[in-house]
Amino acid sequence: MGNIKFGTDGWRAVVGKDFNKENVETVTKAIGKYVFDNFGLDKKLIVGYDPRNMAFEFASQTAEQLANYGFNVLLSDKVIPTPVLAYNAKHLNACALMFTASHNPPEYLGIKFIPDYAGPATSDITDELMFNLNVPFNSEFKGHVEKYNFAPDYFAHIEKLIDIDAIKKLDKNIIFDGLYAASIGYFDKLLDRHGIKYDSLHMFHDVNFGGGMPEPKPKFLKELIEKVKNTENSVGFANDGDSDRFGVINENGEYVSPNEIIAILLMHLKKHKNYSGSLVKTVGASLLLNKIAEKLGVEVVETAVGFKHVGEAMRKFNPIIGGEESGGLSIQGHIPEKDGILANLLILEAMAYENKSLVELQNDLYDLAGCEFFNDRIDKHLENFDEVKPVLEEFKNKTSIGEFKVKNIDTKDGVKLYFDDNESWVLVRPSGTEPLLRIYFESGSEEKLTDLKELLK
Repeated sequence: MGNIKFGTDGWRAVVGKDFNKENVETVTKAIGKYVFDNFGLDKKLIVGYDPRNMAFEFASQTAEQLANYGFNVLLSDKVIPTPVLAYNAKHLNACALMFTASHNPPEYLGIKFIPDYAGPATSDITDELMFNLNVPFNSEFKGHVEKYNFAPDYFAHIEKLIDIDAIKKLDKNIIFDGLYAASIGYFDKLLDRHGIKYDSLHMFHDVNFGGGMPEPKPKFLKELIEKVKNTENSVGFANDGDSDRFGVINENGEYVSPNEIIAILLMHLKKHKNYSGSLVKTVGASLLLNKIAEKLGVEVVETAVGFKHVGEAMRKFNPIIGGEESGGLSIQGHIPEKDGILANLLILEAMAYENKSLVELQNDLYDLAGCEFFNDRIDKHLENFDEVKPVLEEFKNKTSIGEFKVKNIDTKDGVKLYFDDNESWVLVRPSGTEPLLRIYFESGSEEKLTDLKELLK
């Protein structure tokens, strides 16, 4: 058995190396045993896959293996986004296995286990899966595999959540960058179903993602940005490899950060759709969200970084919206799993309700906040895991960094230092999979942000 470890969102490895037939069988066995021990053989299992190299082949292998244990398995009849499969886990009261490596490089593949509550597996579940890796499991029963189209029920649900009629009246040129990824045949299909016109690029599945990365960040959205800049009155949308993350480009051809998107949608859902409840955000997300929540009278629930923590809080608190700074969100009435397709549609809905451009919505956001925030992140590679703890201990004991005086310290995920200017902070947290520190910065001015980064170099 190779190096199998469940991180914040499943197990991932390079295809042909650690992600091989034997290890996939071992992980499938661990999941099968978990489902059997906790639910029995009557529990339905559903299996999906994104467009990555060997994803369909491994998904088919796993579906047959689970059927040999006695489970009845529904295998997606085509490439499927993670949020579509996750919604069906809840809708069908099933547990799901999704073959994807999300936004990782093309050579990677992974398995996400999604329990029947339709969100990422929590730590207690992944601990049980890790234990099961070394435990035998067999059954004398025989189930079967059935090909299944999971799209219709997801579409019907989204059409109840989103005011499609409002989007149809929106005077805006929509440009969708398929990024060769799983949202092709889903986001565009939802627009097609209602006669909503759009332009598009990269609208076919490619295991190499066009030679780029399936990540909706500016460096991988250059063609979309150019197309938006050259098309009057247009906005651009994209999703990552398995469509759980979003990337949005405004009318000026500028990338709109996930922090801004979450804040705009919080304002929209509260004002126009009468949602009530809290906001769930991670410790790495912007103070902009706290400012907006305060102005709206919305309580903030803060979690560790990773959507499994956001999803767990969403199940507990039923917030208006839950989101993270890396481009994942979900809302009340949906599922506790990030959904990039939903996020794109919500932005169009917010623009339609306000009859404003996305740039205008951003301006409204900063008018309400009364200030602007600037963020950055640096990854610091270490020699080994032994170096991580001393660095965190050092940060825990800091009273100042240069002229920045420490006001509060938060240790729910690494060490976060809040400074006494009430607009700057630094978060240092370890990667769960490699000897690496992720250092997040935020401040109310670009000058202060630069100073903080220089001081910590």
